Amino acid sequence: MAGAAVGRPSVWGIFSSMEYGPAPEGAGPAQAWLETHGRSFGHFVDGKWLKPEGRETTSSTNPATGELLATTLQGEPEDVEAAVRAATKAFEGWSRLPCHARARHLHNMARTIQKHQRLLALLESLDTGKPVGEARDRDLPLVVRHFYHHTGWAQLMGAKMGGWKPLGVVAAVITWNSPLLLLAWKICPALAMGNTVVLLPPPCARLSALLLAELGVQAGLPPGVLNVLTGEGALAKGLAAHPGVDAVAVAGSVEVGRSLRRATAGRGPRLSLQLGGDTLVLVFDSADLDGAAVGLSDTVSCQRGLAPGAGALVLVQEAVAGALLQRLRTRLGKLRVGDPLDKAMDGGALADEAQRGTTETYVEEARAEGAEIFQAWAALPARGPFYPPTLITGVASTSRCVREQILGPVLVVLPFRTAKEAVALGNNRPSGLAASVWTENLPLAMEVAQSLQIGTVWINGQNLFDAAAGVGGTKESGNGRDGGKEGLYEYVRPSWQSRARPSPAELDYKTFAASSGADPPPILGRSGVARPELEENMPRVDRTYKLYYGGAQKRPEGMASLPILDPAGNVLAYVADGSAKDIRNAVEAAHKAAPGWGKRAAHARAQVLYYVAENLELRREEVASWLGALTGVPPEEAQREVDLGLERLFHWAALCDKSGGAVQIFDTSDVPGGVVNIVTGNRDHLSRTLAQHQDVQAMWYFGSPEGSQFVEWASAGNLKRTWVSHGVPRRWEDPAQGAGEEFLYQATQCKNIWIPMGEIFAN
Repeated sequence: MAGAAVGRPSVWGIFSSMEYGPAPEGAGPAQAWLETHGRSFGHFVDGKWLKPEGRETTSSTNPATGELLATTLQGEPEDVEAAVRAATKAFEGWSRLPCHARARHLHNMARTIQKHQRLLALLESLDTGKPVGEARDRDLPLVVRHFYHHTGWAQLMGAKMGGWKPLGVVAAVITWNSPLLLLAWKICPALAMGNTVVLLPPPCARLSALLLAELGVQAGLPPGVLNVLTGEGALAKGLAAHPGVDAVAVAGSVEVGRSLRRATAGRGPRLSLQLGGDTLVLVFDSADLDGAAVGLSDTVSCQRGLAPGAGALVLVQEAVAGALLQRLRTRLGKLRVGDPLDKAMDGGALADEAQRGTTETYVEEARAEGAEIFQAWAALPARGPFYPPTLITGVASTSRCVREQILGPVLVVLPFRTAKEAVALGNNRPSGLAASVWTENLPLAMEVAQSLQIGTVWINGQNLFDAAAGVGGTKESGNGRDGGKEGLYEYVRPSWQSRARPSPAELDYKTFAASSGADPPPILGRSGVARPELEENMPRVDRTYKLYYGGAQKRPEGMASLPILDPAGNVLAYVADGSAKDIRNAVEAAHKAAPGWGKRAAHARAQVLYYVAENLELRREEVASWLGALTGVPPEEAQREVDLGLERLFHWAALCDKSGGAVQIFDTSDVPGGVVNIVTGNRDHLSRTLAQHQDVQAMWYFGSPEGSQFVEWASAGNLKRTWVSHGVPRRWEDPAQGAGEEFLYQATQCKNIWIPMGEIFAN
C-alpha cells in the first residue's frame, strides 16, 4: 500500500490478519515508588516504617524476568510483638469510634485506592507475574468495590449488627500470590466491624500490601489500625498463636490451614479459613458449548499458579465431549502468554520455576498414564516461568491430576453420562471451593448447583465476584465467608461474650481420651446401688436405656453400661456406654438422612419441630420429674427447664422457614431416622472419635478446656468447622446465650449461586 512505512504492516494487512500488536504498559510509576524507598522495605507498624537491625532480607523479583524489584525483611518474634502491641493499642480508639467515623475512614481508603489504581495494578503485575490487564480491569475494581461496600456496613453496624461487637486484633495471613484482592476480602470486614489488623502478605508477593498500608496513612487511617509484617515460615505460626491476637483469617493452601489450625488449638482465637481447591466445571449436553469454551479459556488464562481456584476439573457429558474438546483446542491454541505488562496478553508468568516444574510433573505423570495432552506452545516466551495452556483428556478418575489441584493453566477433562453421576463425581473430592454449571436447562442447573458440596456455584458463567456475595469453600477448601453480611460474622462476637483466654495444656494428642476412662460401674449388692423397686411384692421390670441412631434404639457395640448418679451419689439408672464404633454408626446414619432432610421444604422442617414440641408437652411432668431426680432441683425449677425447652423448640421452628433454615419423643414426631442421633458415654472419649472422623463436617463442643483444645487440634484432619467453649460456662436459660443469632450463624454456611440475567435488557 502506497505510503506504508517500510517494515510495518499496512492497515489492510492488519485488518486481514487481525493479529495482536504489542501493547506494553510502562512500569515507570511502580519503579519510581520502589526507588523512593531505596528498593528496601521494612515492616509497616503503627503508621510508620519499622526496620529493626540484624534482620535477614528476602528478594522480591519479577517472576517473568527475574529482575530484582526490592528487598524485604524476614520478621522475628520481636516484630510480631511490636505489631500486635500497636494493633492492640489502636483497637481501644478504633473500636470506640462512632460508626459514621469508621465509615468515613473506609470511604477515604476507597477514594485513595482509586487515585492510585494504576500504580497498584502495575506493582501487582510486577510482583506476581499477573497480566496487568487482569490486575487493572478485575482485581483493582473489586478491591475498590470491597472498600465502598464495607463503608456501608461500617455505617450500618449499629442498626444491622445490634447485639454484636468487634473481636479485637485480627491476624490476616495470606500465602496465595494474588494479595490485593485477598487482603481486601480479609481487612475490609475486619476494619468495618471495629477490629484492627496485622497483615502477613505472601512471601512471594509483598510489595502491593506494603503500598496499600502506606496509602492508608495518606487516607488518614489512624496509626496501628492496619499493620503489615513481612516474613515466612514460623512467622505465620508465631503471629497466629500470639495471645494478643483475637482472630486469624487465612487465605492459603490446605497445608497452611492445617498448620495454623493446630497452632491456634486451645488458645481461643476465632479462625476462618479460605483455602485451596481447583474449580469444578460441569458441562451438560444442553449447554451453549461456545459459551462454555469461552468461559473455560478465560479460566485458564487466569490460572498462573499460587491462587485459590487455580486449575480446573471439567466434567462433560459424553454426547458433547468431542464437540467441546474441539472448541477448547481451538481457543486454547490462540491464547497469548507472555510479558505480564503487555495489555494484550491473556496469561502471565507462574510464581517461579519451582511452580513451573511442579505443574510439568503433573502433566508428565498423566502422559505416562496414557492421557492425551494438548498444549498451546505457540508464542510462549523462551525464558521465564511460563507454562502453556494445557488440556488433559483420557485419564481415569483415580489419576493424580484429577484428585489433586494443579496450580497452573491446566484443564483436566472427564466424561460423564448422567447428571446424578456428574454430581457424585463432583462431590467425591476433598475440596469444595467453586464450580460452574453450563446448561440452558435452568431447573437442571439449579438442582445441580444445590446438590454440589461447593461454596460458590456459577451458572453459565465463571469467576464472578462481588463484595455483597460471600466467598468461601467447604470441606478442605475451608470455612467462613468473606463478603456480604455473612462475612461480617467472622469478625464479631455477641455483645455479652468476653474473649476466652485459656492456657493451652500440654496434651498428648495420641493418648488424650483414647479410652473411655470410666470407673468400674457399681456392683449390685453394695450400698448406694439402685435395686428394682417393689410393688406389692413384685419387682418392677428393669428398663434398659440404649443408644439412638438411624431412627431406632441400639445396644452399644461394646455391650457396656454407665451408671447415672443423683446428687446424693445413688445410681438412678444405667445408660449405654458408647464407643468409637457407635459414633461411626451414628455418623453413617446421619449421612444417609442428611440429603432427604436437607431437601425438605423449610416449612415442613418447621412443622416437625412443632410436632416435637407437642409431644414433649404431653410428657412434660415425666421429663420434669427425671430432671429433678437427676439434678436435685425443686420440682418447679425442673418444670421451668422443660418449659424453656418447649420455648426453644418453638423459637427454632419459627426461624426454620424464616431463615431458609427424650428419645421416644423423636420417634413419635415424624423426625426421619438418622436426623437426630444420640450416643451416651464418656464425653471426651466420644468427642475424640467425632473430631477425628473424616466424614463429620462440623462439630460443637461445650466442655473442658482440654477437650476444646483437642477438638480444634484434631479438626485439622479434614478442616471441619468447630465451635468450642474452652471451658467457659454459658447461661443456657438466657435467650441471648442459649438461643441467640450466634447459633444460627454456627449452624449454617452461606452458599452463593450466580444466575445469569440479561435476556430482555442485555446492556
